[in-house]
Amino acid sequence: MTAPSSTHTGAPRAGVPQGHTGTAPVLDPLAALRTESDPPTDVYLTGTVFLDIIFTGLDSAPVRGTESWARGMGSSPGGVANMATALARLGLRTSLAAAFGDDMYGEYCWESLSRGEGIDLSLSRTVPGWHSPVTVSMAYEGERTMISHGHEAPPPEEPAPETPPPARACVGLLMPGRQEEWIATAARQGSRVFADVGWDETGRWDPADLADLEHCEAFLPNAEEAMRYTRTDCPRAAARALTDKVPLAVVTMGERGAYAVDGRTGESAEVPAIVVEALDPTGAGDVFVAGFVTGTLAEWPLADRLAFAGLTAALSVQEFGGSLSAPGWVEIAAWWQHVRSFDDQSPATLRRYSFLDEILPEAISPWPLRRALPTLGFRRPS
Repeated sequence: MTAPSSTHTGAPRAGVPQGHTGTAPVLDPLAALRTESDPPTDVYLTGTVFLDIIFTGLDSAPVRGTESWARGMGSSPGGVANMATALARLGLRTSLAAAFGDDMYGEYCWESLSRGEGIDLSLSRTVPGWHSPVTVSMAYEGERTMISHGHEAPPPEEPAPETPPPARACVGLLMPGRQEEWIATAARQGSRVFADVGWDETGRWDPADLADLEHCEAFLPNAEEAMRYTRTDCPRAAARALTDKVPLAVVTMGERGAYAVDGRTGESAEVPAIVVEALDPTGAGDVFVAGFVTGTLAEWPLADRLAFAGLTAALSVQEFGGSLSAPGWVEIAAWWQHVRSFDDQSPATLRRYSFLDEILPEAISPWPLRRALPTLGFRRPS
């Protein structure tokens, strides 16, 4: 779940080291491409961070007037943190600009993202007296129901930066009818801009409302969104129509996989979805975008990028929560080792993902892995 961008500037949280911190990634997908003249940031993004509290193990939706007990729960940073975490776990140097409350929820989210995930929060700020937005998610029957609460962060006391930092890429959430100046600025600075889109609550679905697409390299809506904006009844036709507005259109089709068209070359690609037992789809779209951005910056072929994005999203829905479930290279390597040893995937799947042999580290943990913590009160050993 992502949210509209927030203004960002001001002093960082005291006592937390800035820049790209945390444990070094298992694999750097851009290692062969890096030069001394590269910007320090691979991907920049901005938005609202929520504290997500996830209840799991529910047999059905809660019934009015009754008390339901969940067999499990987890907590993690959510909102734009889902995307930031997914990017960081894939080894990209990620910079996030967001507002954090000065309550315990905000402190927990800041520490989790900075120390735990190595995300650069130097452009983020702590807002005194502002409580952190919260989402409670209930997962059942392969779906989830969410209740959120929060208020827009007050403007900073100091002027906001006029430009986003130099970065290889930026990820922006397009809000219908609203333009974000930072997206145009990022594109002028040479960043490759990847765009997701929020649901159009107005029901207009007017393509003119997506004016920021002119600054973007790629647009990654789901099938329903793509078809509504293009007035088509087929996701593939919608993707082709969207290339009139953006060079690269990628349409996710849920259990049917994903389809992409590069309007600059005429190349198209389609990959089926990985067969998995879906427990919670929260954050799967963010993970898909992170996987596609990673493959694009690494200069992989279009079909490999699409397949990799679908794989990371599939791995994420097998776990509960948004950022909790974002896979890293260890999980991806463990999955690849697993499917070559068992017959729960088709031979075509094995052929489709054979490119992983040249990329992945040796799997060092069994698959699947678990990340969820039941409470935000535990501390890492010093």
